Amino acid sequence: MTTTTSVVRVLSGGAAAAVVRAVQAGFEAETGARIEATYSAVGAMRERLLGGAPCDLVILTRALVLQLIESGHLVAGSAQSLGVVKTGIAVPSGHARPAIGDRAALAAAFRAAREIYFPDPGQATAGIHFMNVLKKLGLERELAAALRPLPNGATAMAAMARSTAERVIGCTQETEINYTAGVDLVGSLPREFELATDYTLGLCARAPEPALAQRLAALVAGPASAAVRRQGGFAF
Repeated sequence: MTTTTSVVRVLSGGAAAAVVRAVQAGFEAETGARIEATYSAVGAMRERLLGGAPCDLVILTRALVLQLIESGHLVAGSAQSLGVVKTGIAVPSGHARPAIGDRAALAAAFRAAREIYFPDPGQATAGIHFMNVLKKLGLERELAAALRPLPNGATAMAAMARSTAERVIGCTQETEINYTAGVDLVGSLPREFELATDYTLGLCARAPEPALAQRLAALVAGPASAAVRRQGGFAF
């Protein structure tokens, strides 16, 4: 006789990937279920859910989760915050860390870079914000040849870590910087350009495994993941 292992499906922004992975082994050992998670830009994950992809739990921005609760795609009252994440500037490990403390310094750091890595400017929270920062600085056309957009912050940081260019810089959520080997956080964007995102989970209204989704939610947003969230840059 064969037994079927229950599967809990997660659609998550890349900023929370390490949090889910931190509790995955314990959850799977406790429940006997398996986690299948997809991590990418929050906009892309929202589109997958709206397109009918099987899902038990999502981790997106708070604004998107509340919209999806209102539309009936997520369970009312199920929203739980993992914490607030700032958007920051990164460089490959070992590279000089440029000054970024104000508008002039940030613009100079971007102008000095041969390559600038960042997440999808159409779907990712940090990517959309980064392009808005460049526009406010009047640099979006001047720096067009240096821009290196990737599907999400994690892939952008991993690509930056592999770069062989001498002057490289990146911008994404600080969790995706802190959780990626080979890159270092320089600091948060200057206050004028600050972006702080509340990453929030929600339970899917049509979850195939609602009870397991609730258990996973308790681990992801609760004490079991608190240390890894703090380490990565979540504030809660």
